[in-house]
Amino acid sequence: MNHGSIYRGQRVALIVPCYNEEAAISQVIKAFKLAMPQIKPYVFDNNSIDQTSAVAAQAGAEVVRVTLQGKGNVVRRMFADIDADVYVMVDGDNTYEAAAIKRLVDKLLDERLDMVVGCRVTGADVAGDAYRRGHRWGNRMLTQGVMRIFGGYFTDMLSGYRVFTRRYVKSFPALSRGFETETELTVHVLELRMPYGEMETVYGARPEGSVSKLSTYRDGWRILKTIGRLYVSERPLAFFGGCGIVLAVISVALFIPVFAEYMRDGLVPRLPTAVLSASIMSCALLSFVCGLVLDNVTRGRQEMKRLAYLNISAPVMKSDTE
Repeated sequence: MNHGSIYRGQRVALIVPCYNEEAAISQVIKAFKLAMPQIKPYVFDNNSIDQTSAVAAQAGAEVVRVTLQGKGNVVRRMFADIDADVYVMVDGDNTYEAAAIKRLVDKLLDERLDMVVGCRVTGADVAGDAYRRGHRWGNRMLTQGVMRIFGGYFTDMLSGYRVFTRRYVKSFPALSRGFETETELTVHVLELRMPYGEMETVYGARPEGSVSKLSTYRDGWRILKTIGRLYVSERPLAFFGGCGIVLAVISVALFIPVFAEYMRDGLVPRLPTAVLSASIMSCALLSFVCGLVLDNVTRGRQEMKRLAYLNISAPVMKSDTE
């Protein structure tokens, strides 16, 4: 299906994941239609128990119901169902700056990027309402952790305001189920070494009646597990090589006193320790071998994803602005 309005010769689609956003969704749709009048919003309602779908439809959005619970499941459905050249994804809580949409899309097109993230900037007067306690610190910690592991220069990895090209969207595997999907979106662009960028956008407080669905500890733990899973799957040689080094050090530490006794007395009185040391060293070598094998598997998988990415044409630039 072809979706989206025409902006600078590109079909631009607004995709909005939603869950119980009756109080905010109408404002989101109106604000984005005001900022880009031609745009047709698509609201993906994730089993809301309030009037989110009805309010969104009344405001002019096309509503798609997603029965599998979780933002990651919604993102997978959005990316599969909508066919456009440029995708603008934003949360339905009316906290992101709709007026920045053209700046984000222009940056994507002018610099020929595959993803642009709207980095959240909050004024001191609304910072306490926009962020719950610990969220800003947790975001910074998780973002820096991913940057150290995978490289890159993101400053707001968990932002829900992003612009993508078609070739990013159609090459994204979308394996996550919940709020950890932002981490997966970030790692995907880093692993395939796609061109990306950031732009500061205003981030505000939710309107009255809208409640955050993010659980500080539960979703934070899920994000950490996702980072760990991606580290093992995308950096197997580093992970299993590190485990091998630790095991080898333990093995040598156990073997040194046994070897010293053997050199002194010609006997091995602590045979169980010697056997344990040899067993741990075998595990260390096995870990290294697993890392090498899985590293080759990962490289092959990345090559296939890269070929799938390159098989999709990039946006064709046009000089006219519609």
